[in-house]
Amino acid sequence: MTVVKPDRVVRENAKEFLSTGQGRFLLTIGTVPVLCAVLAGVGLLPASIFGLTAVLTWLIAAITVMYVGVVGYKVVLVAASMREPPAPHMRSLDSLPLRTYTILVPVYKEAAILGQLISNLDQLNYPRNLLQVLVLVEDDDDETITALADITLPDHFEIVLVPESFPRTKPKACNVGLAQAVGEYCVIYDAEDRTDPDQLLAAVEAFSTAPRDVVCVQAELQYFNPSTNVLTRWFAAEYACNFSLVLPGLTRLNAPVPLGGTSNHFRTRMLRDLGGWDGYNVTEDADLGMWIARARQRVAIIDSVTWEEANSRVGNWVRQRSRWIKGYIQTYLVHMRHPVLLLRQLGFRNFLSFQLVVGGTPLTLLANPVFWSLTAAYVVLGQQWVSDVFPTPVFYLGVTSMIVGNFATLWFQMAACMKRGLYPSVKWLLVVPAYWALMSIAAFKALSQLLNPRLRHHWEKTTHGLVIEEGAADRAHPLDIPAMNPAGT
Repeated sequence: MTVVKPDRVVRENAKEFLSTGQGRFLLTIGTVPVLCAVLAGVGLLPASIFGLTAVLTWLIAAITVMYVGVVGYKVVLVAASMREPPAPHMRSLDSLPLRTYTILVPVYKEAAILGQLISNLDQLNYPRNLLQVLVLVEDDDDETITALADITLPDHFEIVLVPESFPRTKPKACNVGLAQAVGEYCVIYDAEDRTDPDQLLAAVEAFSTAPRDVVCVQAELQYFNPSTNVLTRWFAAEYACNFSLVLPGLTRLNAPVPLGGTSNHFRTRMLRDLGGWDGYNVTEDADLGMWIARARQRVAIIDSVTWEEANSRVGNWVRQRSRWIKGYIQTYLVHMRHPVLLLRQLGFRNFLSFQLVVGGTPLTLLANPVFWSLTAAYVVLGQQWVSDVFPTPVFYLGVTSMIVGNFATLWFQMAACMKRGLYPSVKWLLVVPAYWALMSIAAFKALSQLLNPRLRHHWEKTTHGLVIEEGAADRAHPLDIPAMNPAGT
C-alpha cells in the first residue's frame, strides 16, 4: 500500500517568543492608538474618532466581536458533533491487521505511581511481541530511576534516559522516544493514565479503515475522580464538554484539532515526516494538531476512553491550567508568524477556526475580568459612565453575548455531564462562574510567564496521585476545597 506523506511544511518552534514582524506589529498597535489619543487631546485629530474614549470603544468592540464569534463557533461545533455517525463495531482480534506498536510514557518525579503505571500498561490487550513500551526518564531524575531499578519490568518495556538539556519539557522527551520507536504506530500515555485495555486494538481498527490522510486518532479522556470535590466536578464537566462535544465537532467539520496531551495514536512514519513535537511549546499537543492541519492531514476520534486524575487542589490546578494557556498563546504566536501563508495552507474556514479556538480561548479568559468589571461599574455607577465606551450596537451585542454565551456554556457542560452519567456534577455547574474566575487567574499567570524570559518555556510539574481512586478522597492529602462524598450530598 502506498504511504501518503504529509505535505511539506516549514516547521517553526516556540523558542522565539515573537518574530521581528510580530514585534513590530504589536509595537505599532500599542503606540499608534496612544499617539492618536494624545494628538486628539491637543486638537490635532478629531476626538470623536481618535480620542481616548473612541480608542477604548474600538478596542471593546473588537473584543466583543471576537467573544461573540467564539461563543457562536462553539454552538456550531456542538451542533456538528450531534451529527457524528456512531463508531463501527470493532472486529475480532484474529481479523485485525495488527502491526508493531510503540508506547511512549514520559515520566518525571513519578516514583510513587510507577507500580500502578506499569500494571495499567501491562493490562493492554495487544500481543506482547508487537509491543514496545518506552519509559522516558530524565537522566537526573534519581528518584524515578531508583524506583524503576527496584521493579521487574516486562520484557517489552525499555527505559530510555533523556539527556539533560534545555528545554526540559515533555515534548522534548517524546522526541527522544520517537527517535527510538520501532512501531508502525505509536501513542503517548501519561503516568497516571488508566487506559481502556482494548484501546490499541480500537486505534488499529480506525487506522485500517480510515483514509491515509488520517495521521492521528485521539481517544476520549475522562476523569476517574470527578466527585472528589467541587473543583474536580467543574474540571470533569469541562473535559466532558471538550471531548464529547467540541472535539467531535471539529473532526466532523475537518477543522484543525488541538490534540489532548495523552492517548493520541499516530502513524509513526507520518509523525516523523511532520517533525514530531515542538520541544519549546508547553502545550505541544495543540501545536502538533495545527501542523497536522497545515500539512493537509486529519485527526479522527475513536470510541475508547483513557481515565485520568482530575486535579483536586487549587494550586496544582492553576499550575497545570496556566501551562496549558501559555502553550495555547505560544501556539497562536508560532502559527501567526506568517498569517498569509497560514491562510493559504488552512483555507479561510479553517483559518477562522484557528483564530476562534486557539486564539480566542486565551483572549476570552484574559478579557473576562475586564467585562466583569465593566458590568459591575454599570450596576454601581449607572448607565452613563459605561455608555461612553459602549455605543448602542456594541452594548446590545455584549449583553446578548453575556446572556446567550453564559446560558450556552452552562447548557453544553450540563448536556455533556448527562451524556457521561455525571449526574451529581450538574447542580454544581450553577456556581461554575467561580471556576471561570480561576481560569482567568491562570490565564494572567500564563501571560506573566510568557513575558518573563526565564519562565517562558518553564514546564510546571503537575503532581499526580493525590487521589488514587474514586471514593478515596478521604484518604488523600487535605484539599484546598472541602471534599464531598461521591454521591454529591
